Amino acid sequence: MSLKIGILSLGCPRNLVDSESILGRLHLKGYDIVDISKADVAIVNTCAFVDDAKRESVDAILDLIRAKKEGRLKKIIVQGCLSQRYKDELIKELPEVDAFVGKIFLDSSSERFAITPKHFAYLKICEGCINSCTYCAIPKIKGKFVSLDEAAIISKAEALDKEGISELNIIGQDITGFGIDLYGRTKLSSLLRRIVKSARHIGWFRLLYLYPSRVDGDLLKVIKDEPRVCKYIDLPIQHINGRILKLMNRSTDKKEIIALIDKIRKTIPDVALRSSVIAGFPTETDKEFRELLDFIKEIKFERLGAFAYSREEGTKAYGMKGQVPEKVKQERFNEIMLLQQGISREVNRKLLGKTLEVLIGSKEGASYLGRTQYDAPEVDGEVYINSKKILRPGDFVRAVITDTMEYDLVGEVKS
Repeated sequence: MSLKIGILSLGCPRNLVDSESILGRLHLKGYDIVDISKADVAIVNTCAFVDDAKRESVDAILDLIRAKKEGRLKKIIVQGCLSQRYKDELIKELPEVDAFVGKIFLDSSSERFAITPKHFAYLKICEGCINSCTYCAIPKIKGKFVSLDEAAIISKAEALDKEGISELNIIGQDITGFGIDLYGRTKLSSLLRRIVKSARHIGWFRLLYLYPSRVDGDLLKVIKDEPRVCKYIDLPIQHINGRILKLMNRSTDKKEIIALIDKIRKTIPDVALRSSVIAGFPTETDKEFRELLDFIKEIKFERLGAFAYSREEGTKAYGMKGQVPEKVKQERFNEIMLLQQGISREVNRKLLGKTLEVLIGSKEGASYLGRTQYDAPEVDGEVYINSKKILRPGDFVRAVITDTMEYDLVGEVKS
């Protein structure tokens, strides 16, 4: 009888792609892939980006250790970012784990065993990070930036197209860096054109993580002109104060960020802008934080994520003087989220009565749950859809928005 293997994939979609590739290879070798609760061997693909992610990873490992001690599990393999970063410490502290595996390079041609819902998938186009932000440990964990092979990426997109997915999310630590290591310049826009042309049946293509300084006019033109590319721009700015941006080693300043946002909204009038910001970076003053709040209030990002600064070993910011107290960081984070809640409510109210295309994902009670092109899976809002006819995951429907909430919408399928 073949060993039953299950995986718990933690952290970002990039980890999830790795998990699907790992399972794909194991499946080809004849192993049975099962839910982790039924597995003989459990793999945990860990995250170590910030403290909360590390805690979640450790808690998951401890749960599996308990299952092993109770005889419900034969072996535990810990893989990914936590192992890469803290392997020696983990070996000492968790002897019950059978193997710790760090970074594994999986190219885009790897066999995929899907653990996402059948109607959408992620396509990774690069590994590592090309930036050197002082708060981030990712370059130390993932290594230098590498663009994946373009022919393999296209082949993978074509394979996903044949699987019948409705949405393809193109991902990497910084996808605007694609091509720089190979050609000396970003080639994301030309790659995107090739992917769209090759995967003819996929309804939506979404770009996730665009570094501001490399978002050029050609990329905006592809997003604007190609009907199947979501009018959704994921543009993490992290802060707006010039001094803080320099301390973060970000390559854009306030003036450039404002000019870029203005250019994006003029080029793509129906765009949804998503950004992320950090509250409580070392030495951030109350005045500089207020500047960030005022900017958020003025720009009104359609989607916004915020993080309280997490002090990560091995980063330049870790040793900076003027670390902001945890209480202050949390208060600032809460202020941002409260502000954005009101902005999101205001943004959604403008959609009342409009007809939007919605991708159906699942059913909840009497309603279907879906997303608009302005909402990425798992991080943005949803649409509660009322429909007299039966809908399936992966269906696209036209729905009139009948009600709005802070983050979610209610719609009714047009007959």
